[in-house]
Amino acid sequence: MARRFASAADRRAAAQAALIAIDGPLGAHRRLDVRCRRSHHVAAVYEADGELVYSATVGPRGHGSRDRVDAGHAGSSCGRGHHDLLDTSGDLMADDSMPASCECGPRTLSRADLLASVEKGMRHVIVD
Repeated sequence: MARRFASAADRRAAAQAALIAIDGPLGAHRRLDVRCRRSHHVAAVYEADGELVYSATVGPRGHGSRDRVDAGHAGSSCGRGHHDLLDTSGDLMADDSMPASCECGPRTLSRADLLASVEKGMRHVIVD
């Protein structure tokens, strides 16, 4: 059963802490890999501390080896990480849409669809 949190920010902080606490390579804990039709990495779902944790990079990225993202000095060209617990069945205020992006651009994934894919035992999902 899903834990309850006072806010979405607390839930996301718990998800990030669970990812940081993983011992060893993340790939060993990956339950689902999400890619676009061009095979760009979009998001992943990991199992950490008995919970399913969603992880995606959101924000601007370069589109090729010579492309530069319009970022200020000391800005990250890789976007920012977005982490959240996937199973929020106890939280009635949790949003179903999860932000993600790849080199093709920003997109939104469904929390329910991701959870259903993990429950079916799927390891890879391709999104449009």
